[in-house]
Amino acid sequence: MTSPDRDLTVTSEPPQPFAEPKRHVSGGWIALFAVAWLGIWMAQLTPIQLLLPAQVEAQLSATSWVDKVVAFGVVSGIAGMFALIAFPLTGALSDRTTSRLGRRRPWILGGALLFSIALVLLGLQQSLIGIGIFWSLALIGFCVLTAALTAVISDQVPVDQRGFVSGWISAPQAIGTILGVLLVVVLVLSQVVGYTLVAVLLLGLVLPFVLRIPDAVLPRSARAPLTLGGLIASFWISPRQHPDFGWTLTSRVLVNFGNAFGTSLLLYFLQDGLKVSHAEDVLLVLILIYMIFVVLASLVLGRLSDRLGRRKAFVFAAATLQGIAALMLAFVPVLGVAMVAAGILGLGYGCFLSVDQALATQVLPDAHTRGKDLGIMNIATAVPQAIAPLIGAVVVAALAGFQGLFVLSAITALLGALAVLPIRSVR
Repeated sequence: MTSPDRDLTVTSEPPQPFAEPKRHVSGGWIALFAVAWLGIWMAQLTPIQLLLPAQVEAQLSATSWVDKVVAFGVVSGIAGMFALIAFPLTGALSDRTTSRLGRRRPWILGGALLFSIALVLLGLQQSLIGIGIFWSLALIGFCVLTAALTAVISDQVPVDQRGFVSGWISAPQAIGTILGVLLVVVLVLSQVVGYTLVAVLLLGLVLPFVLRIPDAVLPRSARAPLTLGGLIASFWISPRQHPDFGWTLTSRVLVNFGNAFGTSLLLYFLQDGLKVSHAEDVLLVLILIYMIFVVLASLVLGRLSDRLGRRKAFVFAAATLQGIAALMLAFVPVLGVAMVAAGILGLGYGCFLSVDQALATQVLPDAHTRGKDLGIMNIATAVPQAIAPLIGAVVVAALAGFQGLFVLSAITALLGALAVLPIRSVR
């Protein structure tokens, strides 16, 4: 019999809402899921890494890198605030959606359309206000899309397969970052064409999952009542009543801040900290090293976590590795050490991305609110990435320099490692 992981068929039998999934998803299911995330990460990270900073810089007369990072950080931070609402709101509404397409698919499709249209319009902007508005709309589309797509894991993937499947969220992140940047740089695309290209790729890579993967249809009689007050109240999950959810959320916030502090200002660290010539080329080498280890760790260690039935030890080790990498950059600031640190950081973050996602699905308070609860978890990923560059620029320029920034990165990552230890319901 063909292994479920390698079977390339895609079942047409829809899952049941609220039921704990028992049947392994096929290789075809995983392939479509991974391809969708490849499109998402290209559309999200190509602007963050390349297009958006250049677009913001073009509107400034300042020459100081601090001024540029602060301006970019303000735009990114404002957009990131919308994630605080969009993630859990989308999850809560998708939990109650009674469409014939299912609960999640309408939101995946709607989020992809909003995301892609906003990106195309973003490429046309010639003012910081316009950039801020349309990047915020793009991020809202990203939140809507990914909130629904991550909820599919809890809906359709059994617990003993979630580490491996979650690895196919993080592995495409690494590949999408490199591929998107290379497409824009190698093809020497203009701002407008670059944004349009990643928008088209987003739709083209997400649609196969929407069209091929069945989704549970929620009967109207099973839909929970929805009031504004009840919706707002549901966004608070008491850490006293659900301590494992609280500790997982805390760990995710801290580790993602640690990673963002350690990576978001690397170009400026190379230029102004290490005084490296051709810093952009060196940065690309560091990114490649980092991404290779992210891919390997997310797929191999995510699957190993499934087989051993353990999550906490992997998350603890992953966060600790990130802290070690940051301390290496802080106290041995030479290029060779930076390359080794990039590999260690990628190893740790790749493991964290896959196993922590699986851990998060196992500490959800209620099967009826999986989308909303995972939406809250997703905030802990998006918001640190959005505001860390601004905080990092302030730390470097006004407080403790690059050494202080990397020490802060290490402290937050190591605290994130400690935060998983009190979790009791998952090994």
